[in-house]
This record gives sequence, structure tokens and C-alpha cells, in this order.
Amino acid sequence: MTAPRPDTLPLPTAAALSEGRGSGAPDSCERTSAPKTGPAGTPASGPEVLTFGCRLNAYESEVMRRHAEAAGWTDTVIVNTCAVTSEAERQVRQAIRKLRRDRPTARIVVTGCAAQIDPAKYGAMAEVDQIIGNAEKMEAAHYLTPRPERIVVSDIMAVQETAGHLIAGFEDRARAFVEIQQGCDHRCTFCIIPFGRGPNRSVPMGRIADQVRLLVAEGFREVVLTGVDITGYGADLPGRPGLGQMVRRLLAQVPDLPRLRLSSLDPVEVDADLLELVATEPRLMPHFHLSIQAGDDMILKRMKRRHLRADIVRIAGDLRRRRPDLALGADIIAGFPTETEDMFRQSLALVDEVGLTHLHVFPYSSRPGTPAARMPAVPGDVVRDRAARLRAAGEAAMAAFLKSRIGKTAHVLIEKDSGGHSEHYLPVRVEEAAPAGTIQPTRIVAVEGARLVGVPLTATPPAPES
Repeated sequence: MTAPRPDTLPLPTAAALSEGRGSGAPDSCERTSAPKTGPAGTPASGPEVLTFGCRLNAYESEVMRRHAEAAGWTDTVIVNTCAVTSEAERQVRQAIRKLRRDRPTARIVVTGCAAQIDPAKYGAMAEVDQIIGNAEKMEAAHYLTPRPERIVVSDIMAVQETAGHLIAGFEDRARAFVEIQQGCDHRCTFCIIPFGRGPNRSVPMGRIADQVRLLVAEGFREVVLTGVDITGYGADLPGRPGLGQMVRRLLAQVPDLPRLRLSSLDPVEVDADLLELVATEPRLMPHFHLSIQAGDDMILKRMKRRHLRADIVRIAGDLRRRRPDLALGADIIAGFPTETEDMFRQSLALVDEVGLTHLHVFPYSSRPGTPAARMPAVPGDVVRDRAARLRAAGEAAMAAFLKSRIGKTAHVLIEKDSGGHSEHYLPVRVEEAAPAGTIQPTRIVAVEGARLVGVPLTATPPAPES
């Protein structure tokens, strides 16, 4: 898989999809929304979805919510789980128990990767009414005619296709996600997700273009292409089109799409077509996130990654030569089994060496069932210390990058509360912002904590303080 995302940002759910913090993230998967309530705190009658984990889960939650609404489900909460680490699952189980306390009469349906990988574990929870698998959760027929069994989970490794889902929009958001690929054929030693998602399956180009065209017609100004391993796109399709070719054709077929973003990229799979687009296509946003995981060759080999340190440096250089002002993010695991202090410093040095500003950092968390779980562990206090040092380096790099944007122009996609994100996926508070969904040309005038402050180019910048 492209990247383990135990600290994937808390995405809005099903009903509210955006990238949240983008490339900064908490230490673990978090609930992306809470169940809604009606007047005086009474439970809402319609279906709710609680989403944990990755952007792909967030996209799928929107599909599930719409299937459940169309089927007339009421007083039901669907919990879309994450299984990337043991900590992620702990948070899921904790949320389910709290949900039952808060909503004693609601029907609780559990799905997602954790349910797919170990349905018996969730079947043993008295709070859960039904468990459905990752394939079943996307099938409209399951909602129209629910199967009576308490556990409905099929063999995900036998699934050969992605289901087609056209979504006309995402509530209250200016940015939308489009699934281009499912599953993963790689077997990183720390990762259990291929067993929750199944083999690599690509969505045909025409279906992707149809989805994006529909979203643009609904007023969305930015689309994020997402999946489990998006740089593996096309390997299973006739002619084996790569990600770059698909993106090129998508932008040609949907000329009215103003902004396109990509989720995590595997460094070894970035193709020549995509690199050319980085240089020539202004609608492809200048913020790229690399699935690095470590900066030491021995650790990368023990992770069973397909790249080495030199490959990371090379692809970062290739990207910067084509678009010098771009922002680079990365996933890095701190304290992987057998990691020594010298090995860790190789990862730490990458932050400055390749100019990483949007950092996903998380302490290694053992996942039962993975080869890494059987390797000699690094002491917990050392893991936490290394994660803190990586975060500090990332925060310093981000602070410097934010400061460097003062005086420059940014085109901010206004989302809500007078703010949004720039091309580089930097959070910006815009004074006298345009309505949500507008791309606002903005002059950056200050840094305010972890975000920028800007004024519309049509406005007069405030005088500097004396």
C-alpha cells in the first residue's frame, strides 16, 4: 500500500469531506464526525456515519450514507473503521461503546477494514448489531435488502472490480474526493491493510471523468484523487495506463475543473507522464505527499519498501526541478523495530535534505498479523521521543515555509469560516473572504499560529504595526 495512515487527519465524514489538516496529523486515526442529534438532543432519525482513518474511507462513507438514506434506514449509525494500527482499532472500539451509551435505541452497523480483517472481534461486542465487509458496504442492494445474518463479510481477496459510484456532491464542502483505485498488491511488513482492501483494482478512466464532470457541474472547484495505492493505478487495466496518463486524460476531458490534487504517492512509482504534468499543468496543485516511511536503507528493506533513501532524494529533486515552489509532504514512521539512533537520524535528516514541510509523523504501533510485529521492538519511550523529535523538525520546517509566503499571492479555495487552503495546501484565514466554494486571489500579509492570514487582492492590505 502507498502509506499506512494511522495518523491520517480527522477527515470530515460521509457528509462532510475535506482534507482537514492535509499533511499534518494527530497520532492516530480519529473519528471524523459525531452522530447528529435532533431537537433538544434527541437522536436524529436518519442514518449517520462515523468515519475513522483514511480519505478513501471518507469517500466511501458518503456512498454508504446515500445508500442508507435511499433505502429508508432510520435511527442507524454506521461505523466505518480503520485497522492500520492496534491503536486505531482501540479508538474504534471505544467509540462504539460510547455510541451505545449515547444512543441506546440506535442500530449500530460496523464495517471498514477492522471489521473486514477480524469480524469475529466486533461480533463479540454486545453493542454491535451487524458487521458488514468492505465489499458489502458499497453495494446498494445490501441496504435495500439487508441480509439477516449478524456477520456479512465476504472474501475481499476474491474481489476483482471496483464498484461504480457517481456522487453528485459532498455536503457543505468546496472540495470533493474521487476514488480511482482500490486495494494493494504490495506487502509492507508493517501493514495489514491489503487484507482489508484486497488486490489492486483500478477504476476505468471514463468512469473517473464522469464522476469529476458531475462534481464540477455541481460547483466543486477542487477534486482530490484518492485510493489505497494510487501510483499503482492502471496495472490491471487494458494497456496498463499509468497514473500520469490517466491524470492527463482527465484534465483534458474535464477542462472546467480548476484544481486537482493527488493523495499519497509511492516514490518508486511516480511515472514520467506525471512528472511532465507537474511542470506543465497549472491545474495540478503544487503540493505532493510522498509515502517515505523511513530514511535509512536497512529499515526500508526491513519494511519491505521498494525504494531506498537515494530514490527519495531523487524523486524529490525531480519534482522540485519541474516546479521549484512546490510543497512536499511525507509519511514517516518513528521507532520501527530494530531502528537504532543512527538509523533514526537518517530519517530526521530527510526533513531538511529534501525540504519536507507537510509531515505525517507517527510512532510505530505493532499490528498483530504483520511480519514487523515479530521483529525486535524499540522501547516505547524511545519510540515516543523519536516521534516528538520528528514532529518538532516538521513544525519548524512548516513555520519557516509559512513565513516565506508573506508578501506572496495565494489562490485560496474558501471552505468555511472565512478560510480555506492555498495551492500549497496551507491553511489561510482570509479577511472579508468570498463565499465558500470560491477561489479567492489573496495577498498573504501575516502568519497566525499554524496558518496564514491574507486579504483579497481587491482589498487594501492593513498597515503594518508600528
